[in-house]
Amino acid sequence: MSKENWIIRVRAGLQKSSKNLSEGIAGIFQGKQIDVDTLEELEELLIMADLGPQTASKLTIAIEGSRSSGANSPLAIKTQLVRNITQILAPLALPIQLNPLHKPTIFVFVGVNGTGKTTTIGKLAQQLGQNGQRVGIVAADTFRAAATEQLQQWGERAGCFVFAGKEGSDPSGLVYSAAESAHKKSLDGLLIDTAGRLHTKNNLMEELAKIARVLEKLNPEYPHGIVQVLDATTGQNTLSQVASFKKTINVSGLIVTKLDGSARGGVVVALADQFGLPIHAVGVGEDIDDLQPFSAQKFAQGLLGLSNEAFA
Repeated sequence: MSKENWIIRVRAGLQKSSKNLSEGIAGIFQGKQIDVDTLEELEELLIMADLGPQTASKLTIAIEGSRSSGANSPLAIKTQLVRNITQILAPLALPIQLNPLHKPTIFVFVGVNGTGKTTTIGKLAQQLGQNGQRVGIVAADTFRAAATEQLQQWGERAGCFVFAGKEGSDPSGLVYSAAESAHKKSLDGLLIDTAGRLHTKNNLMEELAKIARVLEKLNPEYPHGIVQVLDATTGQNTLSQVASFKKTINVSGLIVTKLDGSARGGVVVALADQFGLPIHAVGVGEDIDDLQPFSAQKFAQGLLGLSNEAFA
């Protein structure tokens, strides 16, 4: 899929969010001035669009600050919001990259059940392989046979190494041996799938911490990143998930999936503003090319339903 087609998919995926925001902003500001009442309505609208109270307040204050410019049409408000949202997102739009000085570059993928971790890893492995990089994937979700089978299928498609253990075996032991083997094979990268777990289950969360400790024992630089995969359709719940995971492990970046058809795309802005973690990629479908590096401005434009022409 070309980048242009992917952007179209992002716009389509965010259509529910952008429709609610566009219609809401038109209703608030059509023929009206920026004042206390319209600003209060705007803040409520942004909160309802899953941007969260903290981010909604910040964006509303920025709109209030632009009052002297006299630009208070719905289009002017949306354009200003796109610029302000882009400012929040742009520093955090960082794709996953393998460092040739660190072979293998190791990423551990974590998250609650059903966020799309396994599929995300498979897509990344295939994309990296297409770029000529030798990658291994680790099926450390040893309690779910379907996850191992799914990764093995992705491994066949991507032509990459798959490290798997017996069902019910110790995930930490598998990760340790996989990292050792990846180093000996001089692989460029190692992507580790972990079992989905509720962030409220302390014993399962501790298992993730153990995986990180085992890797660190093998090499103090391991892992090079811990990526939390989030399901956009769960909206504000993603914020509590990240907060809980960060208490146990050093989450270093985020991937947001299932943006296609979600009316809760605004939560990406809330995540960025609250945690300041890199957003590596977003997913808008099941195909391999539906997972792409995050583009701050394109996302902001899609969220507000604006095209490039508004910024010419």
